[in-house]
Amino acid sequence: MSESLGSGPVPTPPRVPPQAAPPTRTPAPATALRQRLAELRGPSVAPQPLDARALAALAANPGCKRRALLDGAGVNKAALATALGSPAAFGQSQFAFMRGNAFEARVKADGGTELMRLLYARTGAGAEPPVPGETRVPDLAAAGPEGRAARTALALREATAAAAWTLLDHPMLALEVAGSPAYLEPDAVVVHPDGHWTVVEIKSFPMIDDSADAAKVGAAARQAAVYVLALERVAAKVTGARVGHSVLLVCPKDFSNLPAASVVDVRKQRSVTRRQLDRLTRIEDLAAALPEGTTFDVDRPAEELAAAVESVDAAYAPECLAACELAFHCRAKARAAGAVEALGRSVRGELGGLTTVGEVLAAAEGAAGDPADPAVAALRRAAALRAQALALAGTTGGAASSSVAPSHVAPSSVAPSPLTPEEAACR
Repeated sequence: MSESLGSGPVPTPPRVPPQAAPPTRTPAPATALRQRLAELRGPSVAPQPLDARALAALAANPGCKRRALLDGAGVNKAALATALGSPAAFGQSQFAFMRGNAFEARVKADGGTELMRLLYARTGAGAEPPVPGETRVPDLAAAGPEGRAARTALALREATAAAAWTLLDHPMLALEVAGSPAYLEPDAVVVHPDGHWTVVEIKSFPMIDDSADAAKVGAAARQAAVYVLALERVAAKVTGARVGHSVLLVCPKDFSNLPAASVVDVRKQRSVTRRQLDRLTRIEDLAAALPEGTTFDVDRPAEELAAAVESVDAAYAPECLAACELAFHCRAKARAAGAVEALGRSVRGELGGLTTVGEVLAAAEGAAGDPADPAVAALRRAAALRAQALALAGTTGGAASSSVAPSHVAPSSVAPSPLTPEEAACR
């Protein structure tokens, strides 16, 4: 039939070569990544699990690639610091640990009756109060962290559908951090009859007159914000579920063993933690940048371990001393290199492009630095004022006062400018 439509052959359209697809970055297979991380921590070493406290500390310093890689690989940083000769000098005492466990057991006794009473008194407005002994407490036992996380997700789905008060004791939540899964275990999660989920944090520090230490409450809020982020991933797949941004903090009342509760809003901590965790470089990228054969196995010689640790960039700050087991090692290296980071993040931000203490001193003495740089100009002005103050003190206090003036602070090349009336008044 097609031949009757024309006398000649039907022309064939020219073949257009297919356009090459843009190159896509293919992620490393999960098995290959797990094998690589096992090689980093040592083939016979079990991975150190990430908890919410470590994630909160990691989110507070997202620029530290060293901690991101070591935590992602499951390296025991305390054992690594000991092998490097800089053991961590902090940790929870055994007495405090036992006291915390005893207090938590008291709060959750009798099916969580006291815990549910405190929760309803603080957050249960508009709902029927939980009847003592009738709160659902599902069994969350399963094999391995993956199985427990799956069992927790199923229990949350069933509790939301049942529309009844439900207490999940030590559920397991999963959260992806820098391409590596982290399994988190909050103290408790309560499901309200209206589908509202509340994270419960039980701490052993006291709550005196309905208020607790602000620093400890802030640390607990940052830790609870990690749980909220992980819980939101589960709630996104459950119809009618919503995660509350206010967590219940339970502490001993006035140094007794009686529990008291307070509601803490963690929306700010949640936003900051999510943004900082998103900034973390993926674990496979950090591992791929390491030299061949790098390992953090503590059975290796100390020289090899030190070289392996130094092959990963760190971002040390004095705040690391309270949050990271490797902080003392990193502080020693920062001091040896004269890095201004050892003086604090605020000092580092004020000094701009001056990255070492030597550069700062040279800029203050007028031996280096651009005078147009505001940081250099401020340093030179401060050095000149200090030199003038010491000179005035030397004329009034005698030779003993002038002998303590350091010679490297105010060389003769820096001419002190006269004091302004305001500066003279301050003196």
